[in-house]
Amino acid sequence: MSDISNEPSRLSKMWESDFAYKFRSSPVAIVSAAVTLLLVLAAIFAPLIAPYDPFNPASLNLMNGFTPPATPNQFTGDQFMLGTDDQGRDVYSTILYGMRISLFVGFAAVAFAMILGITLGLIAGYVGGWTETIIMRVADVQLTFPSILVAMLITGVAKGFTPVEYRDQMAIIVLIVAIGLSDWVQFARVVRGSTLVEKNKEYVQAAKLIGRSPYTIMLRHILPNVLSPVLVIATISLALAIIAEATLSFLGAGAPPTQPSLGTLIRIGQGYLYSGEWWILFFPAITLLALALAVNLLGDWLRDALNPKLR
Repeated sequence: MSDISNEPSRLSKMWESDFAYKFRSSPVAIVSAAVTLLLVLAAIFAPLIAPYDPFNPASLNLMNGFTPPATPNQFTGDQFMLGTDDQGRDVYSTILYGMRISLFVGFAAVAFAMILGITLGLIAGYVGGWTETIIMRVADVQLTFPSILVAMLITGVAKGFTPVEYRDQMAIIVLIVAIGLSDWVQFARVVRGSTLVEKNKEYVQAAKLIGRSPYTIMLRHILPNVLSPVLVIATISLALAIIAEATLSFLGAGAPPTQPSLGTLIRIGQGYLYSGEWWILFFPAITLLALALAVNLLGDWLRDALNPKLR
């Protein structure tokens, strides 16, 4: 009984693991994880944290437009911590709500790219033959074009086929599909390479001997053993997806003005930068920079921490 009661809990085992030790020993990982968690939580709880709802026209007052940060408005006397934009929207509130859209598009696009890339990579690596040739040649052709141009092309084609009255409603879905289709290649290439190694191992041969179907072998046997590099790529791809969404929105091909993301807010602020209203651009840009940098640094640390050659 005493031996059982003295066994360390699962939480303590995780805390004492090599992965947790590397995390505690890396100030960059701790700071980047803290910043990422803080910004994600701020976006999730935006309706509770934000003092105003920037998407509600009834809460806007045009007289509050272009109010500088922490300065009472000369007409209404209202004061805003980060100032207001041209429509009188509180910049702090728009950043919180804008992060929700940017993060949602980023996570959804990476999830879509992961599912598509892992599926095609598993099929290409396990089946081989003409199936592998076709999938990988398509991937090679797509790699010759910058991903942002591929995303812009897909966005433009999708908007061309979407009725005008539904374009704003479909804009977020189009963004997710466009960024996901422009980012699946790296997942497919990594999974295909790992699958080529795994399919020749003894446990896969044993699964074939007992009559397991190729579908079962790929999902239950090979897939769990190729996920480690995929998770690292997904973390880094999240930062790239957020930047891609901001770039498309800045160029006017992303989120609609009625549901502004960080990129839309930067595009709006850029038009007023040289007239003295610097805060409309500055604060959303700093938020986007902090979010992308924190996620990117966390992904770099994960890549090093999970690399067996560095252990």
